[in-house]
Amino acid sequence: MNALIIFSLLLVLMLSGMPISISLGLTVLTFLFTMTQVPIEAVALKLFTGIEKFEIMAIPFFILAGNFLTHGGVAKRMINFATSLVGHWHGGLGLAGVLACALFAAVSGSSPATVVAIGSILLPAMVKQGFPNRFGAGVITTSGALGILIPPSIVMVMYSVATNTSVGQLFMAGVVPGLMLATLLGFTTWYRARKFGYPRLAKASWGQRWRAFRKSMWGLFLIVVVIGGIYSGIFTPTEAAAMSAVYAFIVAVFVYKDMTLKQVPKVLLDSASMSAMLLYIITNAVLFSFLMTSEGIPQAMAGWLIDAGLGPIAFLLVVNILLLLAGNVMEPSSIVLILAPILFPVASALGINPVHFGILIVVNMEVGMCHPPVGLNLYVASGITKMGITELTVAVWPWLLTMLGFLVAVTYVPEISLWLPRALGMLN
Repeated sequence: MNALIIFSLLLVLMLSGMPISISLGLTVLTFLFTMTQVPIEAVALKLFTGIEKFEIMAIPFFILAGNFLTHGGVAKRMINFATSLVGHWHGGLGLAGVLACALFAAVSGSSPATVVAIGSILLPAMVKQGFPNRFGAGVITTSGALGILIPPSIVMVMYSVATNTSVGQLFMAGVVPGLMLATLLGFTTWYRARKFGYPRLAKASWGQRWRAFRKSMWGLFLIVVVIGGIYSGIFTPTEAAAMSAVYAFIVAVFVYKDMTLKQVPKVLLDSASMSAMLLYIITNAVLFSFLMTSEGIPQAMAGWLIDAGLGPIAFLLVVNILLLLAGNVMEPSSIVLILAPILFPVASALGINPVHFGILIVVNMEVGMCHPPVGLNLYVASGITKMGITELTVAVWPWLLTMLGFLVAVTYVPEISLWLPRALGMLN
């Protein structure tokens, strides 16, 4: 009964157009002060201790690094490098877009940042070369979603905070699925370009490729810094985030010189406001999680699902449907912070690996970012392409179906996620 009241209240507040973070906070406060005897001091304490986790510091640092790279010309050089490698195949610039998104995802940690950085440069070039606007928009909107699967990933940090799973293990687990999904999206792009006879570029010489690599090398080296540093144990994922922010600043301002020191305060301010927004959502979600736990809702739900005789296969199917439905009305950070603490105990009770479960949730979030009504990538791509959301939704379908097929594979073949961390000795 209490669960019904809580979720009904949350739903009413969200449908009224109130931001999710405030809806969460108001739901908790209303329920606590009218239906329970919990003292107000406990709420204040929970608000403070909720974000007192070392891992959360990674979020503002990755946002800052992504902003430096977005403004600092790194994306442009990555696109040139990607084009030199695959531009001569069918739909060359489209394939270069998928590869550039995968490379940029490995340094930014954010899907919308990847769509903005790659899309704003590549989409006008594709239209100029004779690609239909829809094709370019479909490629960039869906490939941009790689930003939260290929490590580093802000959504993975959120899952880690919500479930106490190791960020390092999650990052390593995201590498193989990320590369697989990039390959599948690239294949879809190539197939459609070949089918409809879209243009291709002249084949680049090895000299041109080497020059493009040399120019993009400083940006690409950040992948080595983050992933290599975490795996070798030189620093934790949070320290890697701080390192990447400092490194991105040096590359943007002093190496590439695409950004002046005068522009730095604006980037810092933009990053601070975006971080504040995410941290505010986290704080309220932690409070919501505290209410759920104090009312025993996750435990009751876990007991109910296990008593219903749901095995791992049926449970994972239910989770996918639930997350895809949630993706229709909420953005990834909120979904992870609200649903992960509820679903995680059930997954653990059924013997599902927490790292595999985390990657499954992230892939669901990727799909959610590419379909209406609240797909963040759709809105970002809409701003770049000047296309309506309805037209964009039609444009992304071929790639979205590819992503759904990949989601089924990731759900029921845990080794896709777990092979690399196991091979590196990070998992038993």
